[in-house]
Amino acid sequence: MNFTADHFKKVKTRNDLINLAKENNIPIDKTLSKLKYEAELVDLQAEFVNLQKWLDQKKMRVAVIFEGRDAAGKGGAIKRFKEHLNPRTSRVVALTKPTEVEKGQWYFRRYIKVLPNPGEIVFFDRSWYNRAVVEPVMDFCSKGEYKKFIMQVPEFEHLLYEDNLKIIKFWFSISKDEQKKRFDARLSNPLKKWKFSPVDVKGQELWEKYTYYKEQMFSKTHTNFCPWIIVKTNDKKQARLESMRYVLSQFDYDGKGESKISLLPDPNIIMRYHRSAIQIDM
Repeated sequence: MNFTADHFKKVKTRNDLINLAKENNIPIDKTLSKLKYEAELVDLQAEFVNLQKWLDQKKMRVAVIFEGRDAAGKGGAIKRFKEHLNPRTSRVVALTKPTEVEKGQWYFRRYIKVLPNPGEIVFFDRSWYNRAVVEPVMDFCSKGEYKKFIMQVPEFEHLLYEDNLKIIKFWFSISKDEQKKRFDARLSNPLKKWKFSPVDVKGQELWEKYTYYKEQMFSKTHTNFCPWIIVKTNDKKQARLESMRYVLSQFDYDGKGESKISLLPDPNIIMRYHRSAIQIDM
């Protein structure tokens, strides 16, 4: 059974509508879940506006890195993070493959050029960690280049930390079955076909190889000053909200908590990396 025009004439509030649905056995769980998500998202985005103003006033520099397997929801999360921020002091970095000139330069140079300026927050849709997982899995770099990167990246990030650049490193964790579902959905949606590439197919075929390099990355680049934060993303909406809460929880900005929403991330969804952590993309 669905709602009728007469039903809507009888209600004045959201609670009236919920009670009416219960009385008539009309399923509205999905609708209520969506409404709750949208309400929480708006409150968290309002908190981000306050955070951005404070970062600008304090001239702080913040880089939020989004890494993870293809279709883990990195781009969708970044979109919600940035949606209502002032574009003058926030931007997204999604670098294409290096040019021939860049290939001959120090690997980190192309990323140094796009690091945040004072008062700015930058969201990296993939980052220098391409060389930690994607490149060795797909044979886009040599073994020597990979080893050099793994040795240098903690030192590189420590230099940034000492220079008061705040780095937050997210790994968006998705299960193999859920990744396959999202790939299939991309192919069937004409608006999302552009997201699908031959590399996506390889992601399923080389799942175990990705897992190996991911674990190598965690064990060698997870540090006290720049830790990895794992986000379970089989539920996209939940992942977006909890990753936003995590970033907000890292700063004591003016107006914090004005929206009255909880800013404590759910430890069942988002957690600091440790070897015993249960991951869904193993």
